[in-house]
Amino acid sequence: MAEGTDGSRDGSRDKSPDEAALSARLGSLDQRLSELRDTRKIRTDQPASESGDGAARASAMARGLRLSSELIASVLVGAAIGWGIDRLLSTSPFGLIVFFLLGFAAGVVNVVRSASAPPERTDR
Repeated sequence: MAEGTDGSRDGSRDKSPDEAALSARLGSLDQRLSELRDTRKIRTDQPASESGDGAARASAMARGLRLSSELIASVLVGAAIGWGIDRLLSTSPFGLIVFFLLGFAAGVVNVVRSASAPPERTDR
């Protein structure tokens, strides 16, 4: 290694004006970054924002499950009514087919109507 390149600096050596300006800019940048990190940390440490995001996600999932269960239930009810009519009137597959399709149509209409309505707010 050459002399003076061991990484240690002499305190007696003065910095050039460019180095002083760069050092001042770096110090200012470090201070601003520290302030930003502190404000973001304070903002993310609040439990209300975190639970609000999780609650919104859970609410969306609950709404999706409710809509899919409404569609499935309407199809099953239509098929059950059709099967019952077929058993009573001995019209083998026709009642089942007709009421299965009616149940499907009713389910789709119900899902579209429920999905287009704005979600209910429970935090009032």
